[in-house]
Amino acid sequence: MQLSTRPVLFLISLLAAAALALGPVPQPMGLTAAVVLVTLALWSTGLIPPFLTALIFFAAVLIPGLAAPDLVFAGFGSAAVWLIVSGFVIGAAIAGSGLGARMAEALVPLVGHSYPRLVAVLTLAAMALGFVMPSSVGRAVVLVPVGMALAERLGLAKGSNGRIGVAVALTLACNMPSFAILPSNIPNMILAGASEGQHGVTFGYLSYLALHYPVLGLLKSALTVVLVVVLFPDRIVAKGLTAAGRNPVSAEEKRVALILAATLALWMTDRLHGIGPAWIGIATAAALLLPRIGAVAPKQFNASVDFGMVLFVAAALALGAVVNASGLGAVAGGFLQAVLPLHPGASFTNFLSLSGMAGLMGLVTTTPGVPTVLTPMAPDLAAATGFTLEAVLMTQVIGFATVIFPYQVGPFVMAMQLSGERLGHLLRVTLPLAALTFVVLMPLDWLWWRMLGWL
Repeated sequence: MQLSTRPVLFLISLLAAAALALGPVPQPMGLTAAVVLVTLALWSTGLIPPFLTALIFFAAVLIPGLAAPDLVFAGFGSAAVWLIVSGFVIGAAIAGSGLGARMAEALVPLVGHSYPRLVAVLTLAAMALGFVMPSSVGRAVVLVPVGMALAERLGLAKGSNGRIGVAVALTLACNMPSFAILPSNIPNMILAGASEGQHGVTFGYLSYLALHYPVLGLLKSALTVVLVVVLFPDRIVAKGLTAAGRNPVSAEEKRVALILAATLALWMTDRLHGIGPAWIGIATAAALLLPRIGAVAPKQFNASVDFGMVLFVAAALALGAVVNASGLGAVAGGFLQAVLPLHPGASFTNFLSLSGMAGLMGLVTTTPGVPTVLTPMAPDLAAATGFTLEAVLMTQVIGFATVIFPYQVGPFVMAMQLSGERLGHLLRVTLPLAALTFVVLMPLDWLWWRMLGWL
């Protein structure tokens, strides 16, 4: 997005918000819609820092009493926010102890002299971790410091195309493929819980994986690698591959590795012990901050954690909650249902419409809010399309896995912050990737679902 177009787009959004607030829309829904629209416009255009937009949103919702404080501030008690706080501490420990650089050194032989291979290797590592680690934030805090250390080891300086490409590739790979793995992303679990609670529909791990991973996991990741290499071209210089002296493993590295290994083991076995990934993360952060045991000095805590990003994520979660509580989500869903061409027998059109509906809904509710809004509508959508209830529910996955703007996914913001590169770079890939998803991947998904007998 060109800088000169941002004020224009924001002005258009501001005029639309004024029309909602002053027009015939019933109040307080109209005013709530206006606040939501301005918030989304500010996040999308980046005219002011995201944390400042978050504070403006909190004030705009609380002062006129559009939502109760316990709803607005519920995001601060969410698992996602505390995963992010602990994630910053873990990332600081991996980078500061030297463990990240050592792990990066081990990956150098796999990369060789090829920048595309570097992007592909890191993408594959993140995809593999998605099968064993249930948290996209956890995957990012482990891999992003390693990826940044590897980029530096290979001569890709901060701000260079190659380093930005590594940051963008890891940010996407730690999150996007795991939409196709049932327990590995928050929206997946919200959908699974809502489907079972509201409709008695349950999804098996393997059937979910077989339905979604070939296209949303494999093909979409391959497209991401191509886009990163094309949009952020660079090359690995020979001097970046000079042999580095292998110092003995320090006591600090050993402590961080031991704590991290225990954390990974607990994250991978969360279904056995029932302790949430966020609470494990808090315990890990505490261990890493303990004198003589951890690797992050307590006085460095403020430097390690970006509280502006925490504010942003809490506000994004609050926005989705406000949209749902105010009825805006149901109104938006009903509007989309009314205007989309849904007819029994029109399998291809119905499939694209339902998937696109879920994708567009994420712009308003953010990604975790999509299943909250659309799952109650599933029986009506099934009747309108002739699809089974299970198929209608599963189209949501294609939709909320289609991310257009980074604000829709909190872990994106956290991962880019960990990398030290600007969040705006991510938009250069999410926009064309979303367009390719609508034009290429959704039709391929339709064919795949037909082959499996889902449609």
